[in-house]
Amino acid sequence: MAGVSIVKVKDADDGMRLNRWFLKYYPGLGLGRLQKLLRTKQIKVDGKKAEANLKLTAGQEVRVPPLDAEKAAPEKKFLSDKDRDFMQSLVLYKDKNIIVINKPSGLAVQGGSNTTRHVDGMLEALTFEAEEKPKLVHRIDKDTSGLLVLARNRTSADLLTKAFREHELPKTYLALCVGCPKNDSGIIKAPLEKIGEKSLVSDGGKPAVTEYRVIDAVGDKFSLIEARPLSGRTHQIRAHLEYIGCPIVGDDKYFGGEARKKFSEIADKLHLHAYKIDLTHIYNKKLVLKAPLPPYFEADIEVLGICFKE
Repeated sequence: MAGVSIVKVKDADDGMRLNRWFLKYYPGLGLGRLQKLLRTKQIKVDGKKAEANLKLTAGQEVRVPPLDAEKAAPEKKFLSDKDRDFMQSLVLYKDKNIIVINKPSGLAVQGGSNTTRHVDGMLEALTFEAEEKPKLVHRIDKDTSGLLVLARNRTSADLLTKAFREHELPKTYLALCVGCPKNDSGIIKAPLEKIGEKSLVSDGGKPAVTEYRVIDAVGDKFSLIEARPLSGRTHQIRAHLEYIGCPIVGDDKYFGGEARKKFSEIADKLHLHAYKIDLTHIYNKKLVLKAPLPPYFEADIEVLGICFKE
């Protein structure tokens, strides 16, 4: 039939559901129209009738009826050379499956209200030799700096998403805190409930567990704390450290702005850094990555006389 095309499934789309495959390559095609084309057998996979949730395999052939009107993709946002260079300067590690960047504080991972510049919107800069731009598989807060892992293909995206969800990739954060815990190390077990834009310790909240260790301290005034979240609640480390009386410097959600003004010699930024991640679980070999501290964080612990050796 004129206008009909046979499209081979690419390696990058292996494991993708048929409806998502059409959304990717024919973004103007609505779900209702897709269902009708499937029902009337105008769309087939390897010559057979298919369902929308069919998982595709690389090399399979998809019969696509004439869809010229639906094929036009939304206009792509232009990525400037400056943003491209900026994103590429953040790369700490790259192989055929993942890219790991050192995200600066203040850069959101995804867009939202009044947020137009974010990592997700600039991932095209990190395509390199691959066919597609990398995919987000986890998040860190806008004001948190440090390690962000990106998947370069669907198989890696599925593996990483599952591993992050099941907490199989140990993560270590560094936090500059006001005050010092009574114990040099310990486990914080305090359920957290999301209320508005904050997570608060609440008996009715979800279980949340954080391991911590004091690296160094200035008496009882400041401390550099290593924190490992064993669960994945919103703002978990920030809320837990405030709960034990050691709020993070620069945290205007969990440590009031008026109190922050006392520290004029310290940068007015959140001092929470995603420092280390252990990817050994999905690589079947030792792979531990670290992100250098931001310059302001490094300068501030030096001003305070806190010792930290990587």
